[in-house]
Amino acid sequence: MSSTVSTVVTNIATLVTNDPSLGDGSPLGLVRDAAVVIEGDRVVWTGESSKAPATDNRVDADGRAMLPGFVDSHSHLVFAGDRTEEFNARMSGRAYSAGGIRTTVAATRAASDEDLERNLTHHLDEALRQGTTTFETKSGYGLTVADEARALRIAARHTDEVTYLGAHIVAPDFADDPAGYVALVTGEMLDACAPYARWIDVFCEKGAFDGDQARAILTAGRAKGLHPRVHANQLSYGPGVQLAVELDAASADHCTHLTDADVDALAHGRTVATLLPGAEFSTRAQWPDARRLLDAGVTVALSTDCNPGSSFTSSVPFCIALAVRDMGMTPDEAVWSATAGGAAALRRDDIGRVAPGAYADLIVLDAPSHVHLAYRPGVPLVGKVWRRGARVL
Repeated sequence: MSSTVSTVVTNIATLVTNDPSLGDGSPLGLVRDAAVVIEGDRVVWTGESSKAPATDNRVDADGRAMLPGFVDSHSHLVFAGDRTEEFNARMSGRAYSAGGIRTTVAATRAASDEDLERNLTHHLDEALRQGTTTFETKSGYGLTVADEARALRIAARHTDEVTYLGAHIVAPDFADDPAGYVALVTGEMLDACAPYARWIDVFCEKGAFDGDQARAILTAGRAKGLHPRVHANQLSYGPGVQLAVELDAASADHCTHLTDADVDALAHGRTVATLLPGAEFSTRAQWPDARRLLDAGVTVALSTDCNPGSSFTSSVPFCIALAVRDMGMTPDEAVWSATAGGAAALRRDDIGRVAPGAYADLIVLDAPSHVHLAYRPGVPLVGKVWRRGARVL
C-alpha cells in the first residue's frame, strides 16, 4: 500500500484535461460532472464524479471549472527599475527617448542580488495567484558576463525553465562593436551562463541581431547543450521564424509579421508559435493573426511576455481574453494554448494537462466553465490553485 496521501477534488462542473481520450474527444478533452484524484505531486485518476475511487481527503469544487495550471512559457522577470514614464508617454502620444531596454539594463546592473530576487518572487507570487503554475524566464537585462550569470543563477532557484538571453540587444558597452559583443555572447558569457540555463534565446530583429548573428549565437548555445528559442518577427518581417524552424527551436515567439512561407515552415516543423498579446496591447502594435496560424495547423502557445517595458502583465487570463477578442482565437483554443500549448513550447508532457502521470498543477475557477476566462475579462476568477500536488491558494 502506498503511504502517499490521496485527495479527490469532486463536483467539478467542467474539467479541462487537454487529453481527448479522457473526455469528449475535443482537444480540451472536457469531462462534465468530473473528479480528479491527486497522490503526492501527480494526478492519478480523472473521470466522472460518480466513479471516483476512495481517497484520504475530499475537496468539493462546488460546481466550478477545473483546468491545468497555466504554463507561461515566455517572461523576463529578473530585472530592476520601472518604466512608467515611458509607458505614459507612449500612451499619451508623446515622443520618449529614455532608452527602452537600456534603461532596465542600467537599473538591473545597479541592483543587488537580494533586490533582484525579491522582485522576481513578487511577480511569481502575483502570477501564481492568477493560475500560473509553470513559468519560463530569461536573463537579458545584465548584458555583462557577471550580470547575465547572476540573473540566471537567481532564476534557477525558482524554475527549471531558465533561458540565457545575452543576445537581447547589443550591450551599450559594445555599441560600436556588435561583432565583439556576439563574440562575448558566444564565448565567455555563454561559458558562465550555460550551467544555469536550459535554453538559449536571441532577439532576431532589425536593431538587435540579424539572421547570421542569431544563427551563430544559437548554434554556439546548442553546442553547449542549450536548446534554441527565438524572439522572431515581432516588429518586422525577417529571418527569425525560418531560422527557428531550421534549428528545431522549441518556440518562435511573437510571430506578428509572417509571410506565407513562414506559416508553412511552422506548420511543417516542431517549432511552436508563441503569441504574446500583452506586448501588442501595451505598444498599440498590430495583433498577431492566430487564426491564420491555427488554420494552417501550427501549434500555438499563449504567454504573457511579462517584462517592465513592453508587456508588464503577469496575467495569463488577461492574455486569453485579448487573444479571443483581438487575435481570432476561440475560447477553447486560447485556453488550450495557455496550458498545453505552453507545455509544447517547453517540450514538456508532464504539465499543461490533467491526466494520470502529469503533475498535479491544477486551478479551479470561480465559474462553471473555462469560457468565463474570456467572457469575464479582468475579473479575478482563479479561486483555488494546486502546484505539484500542494494546495497553494
